[in-house]
Amino acid sequence: MSRPLDNHVALVTGNSTGLGKAIGLTLGKAGAKVPVNYFNNTQRAERVLAEYQSAGIDTVLVQSDVTTADGVDKLFAVAEAELGVPDILVPNATCAQPLGPIEEYDWDFYQSMIDFFLKSPYLLARRGLPAMKQQRWGRIINIVSEVFHRSVAPFSAYVAAKGAQIGWSRSMASELAPHGITVNMVAPGWVPVERHENDPQEMKDAYRAIIPADRWGTPADVADAVLYFARDEASFIIGQTVCVNGGITPN
Repeated sequence: MSRPLDNHVALVTGNSTGLGKAIGLTLGKAGAKVPVNYFNNTQRAERVLAEYQSAGIDTVLVQSDVTTADGVDKLFAVAEAELGVPDILVPNATCAQPLGPIEEYDWDFYQSMIDFFLKSPYLLARRGLPAMKQQRWGRIINIVSEVFHRSVAPFSAYVAAKGAQIGWSRSMASELAPHGITVNMVAPGWVPVERHENDPQEMKDAYRAIIPADRWGTPADVADAVLYFARDEASFIIGQTVCVNGGITPN
């Protein structure tokens, strides 16, 4: 029985944990071949690799820094050699995102946000687009954030970088549509994953209280939205953002 993503290779950056792990598993169970990409926690990545394999997903482990051209080239090279040519790109890798007034941020911190949320998607697209254009099929699904739509403060560096990623995605969507390549965005709300374990309980309670759907979002909620954009059925949906946050933002 065929699956919707059979014969496709999906690169989900930073998919050894959190939302990326769920996205990779969901795309893999839908038929895609999905490498496990990580930066520095080999033991955790190896456990996740085994989880992907247990789910019947064709995968390979790739340690690389996807904020660098060399790291992106390594990810593509290993995927191409072991799994096939990637044609679904999900820039998901992230870094720490502390809240703070602008006086507490320096430019190096702003630069780190830009590197993860603008430079990395650019490098991934630049590397992957020639093959996508040749086959006239491709998917770029950027993981953005509700913070831009909600103007969350004090969070200026993260919000600015996510805003840049959204603008870049919208322009790329128009540029690539004639080539059969779609670019769309999934904007999660605050979905509790491993890196939120030590967040202040009062902050969690305050956010939970404003969710109209009256429940926390889950990684699966985000992954299912990504899967929809990856499917052939979404081929005429281009340059759009889906906020996966239980109704906090209406559009």
